[in-house]
Amino acid sequence: MSLFDTRTIFLLCGAMGALMALVLYSLKRNYPPSIKGLGEWSAALMMMFLAGLLTALRGLAPDLLAISTSNVVFFFGLYWGYVGTQRFFGHTPRHMPWLVTIAVIVCFHLWFTYGYESLLIRLTLVNLMGAVFMGVQAMLIRKNGPMSFAKGLAFGSLASAAALQLLRVGLAWTQSLDNNIMGSSPIHQVYAMGFAVSILLYSIGLILMATDMLRAELELLATRDSLTDALTRRHWNTLCESELERCKRTGRSMAILALDLDHFKAVNDTHGHQAGDKVLVDFVTRINAVLRQIDRLGRFGGEEFVLLLPETSLEQALGVAERIRSDLANATVTPYCTVSIGVTTNTEPGDTVESVTARADAAMYRAKEGGRNRVEIG
Repeated sequence: MSLFDTRTIFLLCGAMGALMALVLYSLKRNYPPSIKGLGEWSAALMMMFLAGLLTALRGLAPDLLAISTSNVVFFFGLYWGYVGTQRFFGHTPRHMPWLVTIAVIVCFHLWFTYGYESLLIRLTLVNLMGAVFMGVQAMLIRKNGPMSFAKGLAFGSLASAAALQLLRVGLAWTQSLDNNIMGSSPIHQVYAMGFAVSILLYSIGLILMATDMLRAELELLATRDSLTDALTRRHWNTLCESELERCKRTGRSMAILALDLDHFKAVNDTHGHQAGDKVLVDFVTRINAVLRQIDRLGRFGGEEFVLLLPETSLEQALGVAERIRSDLANATVTPYCTVSIGVTTNTEPGDTVESVTARADAAMYRAKEGGRNRVEIG
């Protein structure tokens, strides 16, 4: 007596793929367009649904539909899932080599179905192709960034499914094979059950990967200015508070620079806001070029910026400020702005972020009043 009904397993596999496809399609419609690959993943799982449905029709529908068409859809479902993963990680898919490979395998599959009929060779072709697609996708996930739980789930399910495909090939060549794929052969049943579970875990892994990326983007939006990529005022204040507390414990010095672009309003009025945005982006790019990895640049609004320099004396901070001022003063791009800078350090035992920033800000306004394009000490 059969432990599982293979036809039902294939139908369940397809149904799970369809449900997960709908979930991913919903995510695609609601997630920001910067998260790519969701549409391809959704289409891939829907193809898996169709392939499972057609496979379950073996013995009930013509072989052209239940065997040939189901395997072609299966190949394209696996490939399109790989394409989605490439796009998710920012890679550009190269379609032609893979499409040619699929076409060659399909031709061989048709020959061993209607020319020289051989279930063993057909099974070998289909499973080796499936193992290749799952393997390359698993390696792509493994190579892109640290292995989170979501990536580990997707990677593990793909690797397990690929291993299962290879195991099925090995067992088929070493044991007698039941020609009825919907029959009671343990090889067919274990494969069908294992593949159904793998598709479910793979789908969950993809959804969790997309959720992780959304959370990372939201965290970035909460801490970074969307135009210049400088820190937001709130996040900069938090980092500055931590650094000031560390300085109080260790007796070290930190510096704060308040920076304001000169005559920035005139750039917007004369050249338009898009030109003003380019000036801001160029300004931040120039500053980042002279900063250390531990330095933190924040945008307080408009053309006002503030710079935290940990482990920095007043003399060193003045050197950094002068390099920034000189670089902007000698810029060759148009339009451009010079910058007025106020510099201070944590000089008082009772200093707070607000008091230190206020001193730097007051020094910056003195630089404005003194003719702009200057550096003043607060």
